[in-house]
Amino acid sequence: MDNRKGIALVSRRKFLQLAGLSGGSLILGASLPGWQPAWASGLEADTKLNLFVSVDSDDTVSIICHRSEMGQGIRTGLPQVVADEMEAEWAKVKVVQGLGDKRYGSQNTDGSRSVRRFYDTMRKMGASARTMLEEAAAQRWSVPVAECEARAHRVHHKPSGKSASFGELAELAATQKVPDDASLKLKPAESFKYIGKPVPTYDTPDMVTGKAVFGQDVVIDNMLIASIERAPVLGSKLEKLDDKAAKKITGVIAVERLDGGIEPPLFHPLSGVAVLATNTWATMQGRKALKLSWSDTPHAQHDSASFIETLKQRVSEPGKVITQHGDAQKALEAADKRLQATYSAPYLAHATMEPVSATALAKEDGCEIWACVQDPQSVQAHVGTALGLPAEKIKVNVTLLGGGFGRKSKPDFVVEAALLSKKTGRPVKVVWSREDDIHHDYYHAASAAFFEAGLDKDGKVSSWLQRTAFPSIGGTFAPGADHPAPFELDLGFADMPFAIDNRQCETAQAEYHTRIGWLRSVSNIQNAFGVCSFADEVAHAAGSNPEEFLLELIGPDRKFDPSQGEYKYNNYGESQEKFPVDTARLKEVLRRTAAKADLSSVANGRSSGEGWGIAVHRSFLSYVGIATKVRVQNGKLEILEMHCVCDVGLAVNPDRVESQMEGAMVFGLSLALMGEIKMEKGAVSNSNFHDYPLLRIQQCPAMSVEIIASEEPPAGVGEPGVPPVAPSITNAIFAASGTRIRDLPINRHLTLA
Repeated sequence: MDNRKGIALVSRRKFLQLAGLSGGSLILGASLPGWQPAWASGLEADTKLNLFVSVDSDDTVSIICHRSEMGQGIRTGLPQVVADEMEAEWAKVKVVQGLGDKRYGSQNTDGSRSVRRFYDTMRKMGASARTMLEEAAAQRWSVPVAECEARAHRVHHKPSGKSASFGELAELAATQKVPDDASLKLKPAESFKYIGKPVPTYDTPDMVTGKAVFGQDVVIDNMLIASIERAPVLGSKLEKLDDKAAKKITGVIAVERLDGGIEPPLFHPLSGVAVLATNTWATMQGRKALKLSWSDTPHAQHDSASFIETLKQRVSEPGKVITQHGDAQKALEAADKRLQATYSAPYLAHATMEPVSATALAKEDGCEIWACVQDPQSVQAHVGTALGLPAEKIKVNVTLLGGGFGRKSKPDFVVEAALLSKKTGRPVKVVWSREDDIHHDYYHAASAAFFEAGLDKDGKVSSWLQRTAFPSIGGTFAPGADHPAPFELDLGFADMPFAIDNRQCETAQAEYHTRIGWLRSVSNIQNAFGVCSFADEVAHAAGSNPEEFLLELIGPDRKFDPSQGEYKYNNYGESQEKFPVDTARLKEVLRRTAAKADLSSVANGRSSGEGWGIAVHRSFLSYVGIATKVRVQNGKLEILEMHCVCDVGLAVNPDRVESQMEGAMVFGLSLALMGEIKMEKGAVSNSNFHDYPLLRIQQCPAMSVEIIASEEPPAGVGEPGVPPVAPSITNAIFAASGTRIRDLPINRHLTLA
C-alpha cells in the first residue's frame, strides 16, 4: 500500500518467505541479552532466537532493526555494527524495520540503551554471518576454512586468489551450522571499517525527498479520521453529550464515546468523545460542534504555581532519609559558614515536532497497527488487553518517528485508535493536534529541591544536605505513590559523586495530579540543575574558581557504588563492573569543559555583562560537560556560545553522537529558557507554541562538541547531553550579572534575546 513506501515493514513469517533457503539466501539468528520486558518473562529459550540478517542472491544484505528511529540514527548505528563485523559493503545493505515481537527481546527505544544493550549482540551476529560465508567458500573450493577470508562483500581464498561474492555463497552458507558464541572471532578495533566512523544516516535520503513515512503519513483504504475531545482534568468522566450539530457536518460518519477517567492512569485512554469522518477537516469541525460536560474530580483543585510553592515548603523541612554518610546535621551545626538554597522546575511537555498518531484495523481475531511508537511490544500488550486479545494477535508496524523523547513509548493514543476501529468496524486513524499534544501529555514532573552546605574555616565543604520533592512517575502506574521512586533518585541525586564525609539525601512528599511520564533525561533534568547550581553557589561563596572547587568536591579518582542500606543503586540497569561510576572520567570531562570557558574572576565578567558557566553530570552511563557564555544587559539575556564535552565510551557513529549532543543542547535550552506547562483548576492552560515556545533559530548560539576518544563500552547518547545545560546557563548568568536564578524557566526573570 502507498503508506508503506519508503520503509520496509516485514513480519518474521514474511521475512522467512521472502528470504528463505529455497530462494538462495542466508538467514541468521542470534541470542539476545537476557533482559526481557515484563510481559515477555517466562519465554522458552528457543523464542529468544530472532532473525536479523539475510543475504540474497543479488548480493543484498538485509539487516533488521528492531528499535524505533526517531532521528537518533539507530537504523544506521546498529546495522553498521553488523555490517562491519560481516565485512559487508554499506552500499549493499538494506535496513528492514522489525515489527513488534517479544522474540526480539526489548524493543523499548528509550533510556539511551539501544546501542549499549545490543552492541555486543550485533557484533556477534555480523561475525556469525562472516564465519558461515567463509565456511561456505571453503566447502565450495574444498580448502581449509582458515585459508578463506571475508573482505569487502566477497570471500577470498588467499593461496589461489579465488573469490566469490556474498550473493554467490548465500545458498550454501545457509546450510552451515550457526557457530556458537565461544567460537566466534571478532575483529580487532584497528580493523573496523564502520564502527567508530561517521557513517551517513540510512534514512536521510528518504527524509529529505519526502519519501519517508511517519505516523501522521499513514493512509489505508476505507480509513476514517478521528479527532477526540478529551477530559481536561485527570479523572474526569463524560456526564453529558450533545452531538447533533457534529453529526450534521458533511463527512462526519460517527461520534463515539471513549470510557476513561481511570486511576492510576497507566496507558489507558482518557475519557473522551471521538468524531470520526472521511477527512481531517470534517472531524475537526465536528469536534468543535460537540456540546459536552465533565464530572468533577479532586484534581480540579490543582494549580501548578501554588503546587510548586507547596513543594518548596515541604523540602524546607526534614524528610525521608535515603542515604546518610557521617553526620551531616552535626557537621552543619559545627560549620564556620552555612549556605542554603532552594531550586524549582515546572511541569514540562515533550512537544515533539510530530504529534502522536496511530492507525488501527481491528478484527475479531486480531488487530493491525501502524504507528510512530517507541515500544511496539507495549502497544501489543495494552491494545491486546483493551480488545480482549492475546498480545501476539496485535501486529504493530513501526513507522518513523518525528521525535519521541519518551512520549511515544506510552501507547494510550494507539489504544484509542484500536478501540475506535472495533466500534466502527473500519480502519481508524487517530490524529492528535498540537493542542491535544500540549493538553494531554505525560508531563515531566514539577519539582523543588533544598540544599544546605557547611564550610569550615578554610572554605572547605564539611557537610552537604539535599532534599527533593516531585510527583513520581510511579503514580502513573500504582496508587499511593507520593515520594520519588528509587529509580528516580538514581538519576543524578543519590548518586552524586562528591567526596564529602558528611552528606545526606532526603525526599519529601509530592502527590500527582496529572499524568506523569518520562521525558528525555527524566529526573536528571531537575537533579542536575539543583546539584550543579548549588555547587557553583558554594564555590563562589568560598571564593574559589568553579573548576578547582568541583575537582576538590569530586575528590580522588575512584569507582564507587552509591548504594547504602535499603537504597540500592540501579545504575541504569547495567552492571557496575562494566559501567562503574568513575570519577576519573568525570574529572577529565570537567577539565576539558573548563578549558572551553574563561572562569576567571566574577568581577571581570560583570564589567562587560558577559560571563561563563560550566556544569558536568553523569547520566545514562555517560559523562557530559557543558560550558556556556552569556551576555546580560538591561535585563535582557543572550546566549553567546555553548560547548559540549562528552565521554560516551566507544562512539559507534561519531557523527550521530555529535548530532545528539547538539540536539540535547537545543532541547535543554528550550526547557531552561522557556519550558513551562501551567495548570489551573487541574487543566493545562498552554495550548501551542505561542505559549509553550521552543528555541528559535536566532536564539541558538554557536555550538561545538568534543567527543573524548574511549575504549570503554558504548554508553548512552540520546539523553545525557540535556541535564548540564540549564545549570551551565544559570551559572553563567550569575557570573555575568550577579543574579542567581533558582526557579526555572529563565524567562520568568530575564527577557530573552
